[in-house]
Amino acid sequence: MLIIGCDFHSGFQQIAIFDNLTGEFQERKLLHPGEAAEFYRSLSGPVRVGMEAGAPCQWFRRLLGECGHELWVGDAARIRAAEPRKQKTDRRDAELILKLMVEERFPRIWLPSEAERDVRQLLMDRHHRMRRRTQVKNQLQALALNQGMQKGRKLWSAAGMQQLRELPMMEHAARRRDELLRTVVELDSQIAELDVLVRHQAEGREDARRLMTHPGVGPQTALGMVLTLGEVGRFESAKKVASYLGLIPGEYSSGNKQRLGHISKQGSSFMRFLLVEAGQTAVRGDERLRRAYARLAAKKSRAVAKVMVARRLAVRLYWMLRNEWTYAELY
Repeated sequence: MLIIGCDFHSGFQQIAIFDNLTGEFQERKLLHPGEAAEFYRSLSGPVRVGMEAGAPCQWFRRLLGECGHELWVGDAARIRAAEPRKQKTDRRDAELILKLMVEERFPRIWLPSEAERDVRQLLMDRHHRMRRRTQVKNQLQALALNQGMQKGRKLWSAAGMQQLRELPMMEHAARRRDELLRTVVELDSQIAELDVLVRHQAEGREDARRLMTHPGVGPQTALGMVLTLGEVGRFESAKKVASYLGLIPGEYSSGNKQRLGHISKQGSSFMRFLLVEAGQTAVRGDERLRRAYARLAAKKSRAVAKVMVARRLAVRLYWMLRNEWTYAELY
């Protein structure tokens, strides 16, 4: 078998090749995409390629799949931690990945399928359009406040929007207002279309339909949780899931002193956002979450309480996925 350690860059890749039958070792630099495609298509027999996570390389993954080669993707932080030396070059990185693979110490991570990655693009597309709409609405609120119009959320009602359109402004402010209003209308239409696609995807998956029985969990959160966790059996406990999502506190303890900091935020920021948003709705429909939120909000702050609810919601959804429970079966 050929074992290849690959240090991947956007324009090229540095590789270290080891043949475990002959013991032969080689190093090469391959330009993207032509030279790399030609090289991997020329290889025969079992081939295993290892690389760090995080590189924008969907075309490379498809290439290896078409060639029948095996791809291992590793945790970049743990790979780097395996090399104590301060010198870092592309050749050293490729050799380090190869060394970890040969010594069976490579920190391999789970990878979603091509279809799952494609559905993730749908969720991210909707998320970015929502953020864009929020930015545009904030600008419109600022324009209204500058003209003495204080309506808060009522600005987005039909009457509020009409009043904003008719608000007398100077030439350039009026032009900007009209453009922003058109942008809001366009984004509303686009988000509505994406909502239909997200619901269709969620309702087509049994796991997502089961999660949507929980109060506050809609198609976006349910589908995101299913696609983020993937094979839920790979998590030994709910605590592992909370850590994976970055919802556990950072810890800096030594000796007899324990120091806990803010949440680690080492997981998916997109999934944390969805869980926090869903948690604020869930507290209205779940009495246990509502009481827990009220206690911590009074003791600490609302921001801390929102994160607590997000973690509890993540734990609940994990158990619902693992045991194939609906919300009614959970309690």
